[in-house]
Amino acid sequence: MLKLILVRHGQSQWNLENRFTGWWDVDLTDKGVEEAMAAGALMQDKGVLPTRAFTSLQTRAIKTLHLALGVCNRLWIPETKDWRLNERHYGGLTGLNKQETREKHGDEQVHIWRRSFDVPPPPMEPGSKYDPGADPRYEGIDVPYTESLKHTIERVLPYWESDILPVLASGETVIISAHGNSLRALVKHLSQISDEDITGLEIPTGQPIIYDFDDNMVPSERYYLKDS
Repeated sequence: MLKLILVRHGQSQWNLENRFTGWWDVDLTDKGVEEAMAAGALMQDKGVLPTRAFTSLQTRAIKTLHLALGVCNRLWIPETKDWRLNERHYGGLTGLNKQETREKHGDEQVHIWRRSFDVPPPPMEPGSKYDPGADPRYEGIDVPYTESLKHTIERVLPYWESDILPVLASGETVIISAHGNSLRALVKHLSQISDEDITGLEIPTGQPIIYDFDDNMVPSERYYLKDS
């Protein structure tokens, strides 16, 4: 069986502060570091050791990958970083406290922005202090000003099919260290989850999710590595 490992980054500073993060580059908390290292220890303990790695261009995902690989003695494996694995862009909500946003706009509106499949948040104003457009890591990339989950899927899935799936099919054990919504996009596809049901899926930080693939590249039901 070929194995795909999905890991959402450990707790970030803005996760802790309950703020919308999106494309803004936020580091891990001490707890996030512990979660990432625990993921690596679990992979070591279970004997599920990646041979190729993919991650986003965002620090919290990159550090999670490196911390996990360091613990299971796999820092040497080839690694690819790509913006298409970035978190969903939260537009004008970026940086805002989630509870304060609920108090201002109402629970129902914020729930729609956060959890609807195809309704994006209000776009980020050009020149916002949270606009990543001038960041050198995004040079040559048409940075969005807001995204729904549907928009996120539209960049994640083509990248999965063109760049990651062929590596997995060649016999590599692939780890993807990414974000709640970029991983939800992939899980929706692999587990054939409907547009309606995907809105209720939560992906916890620092918990490796496994898909086994058969010789025809058909994925199994996903499961958490800790439960294997």
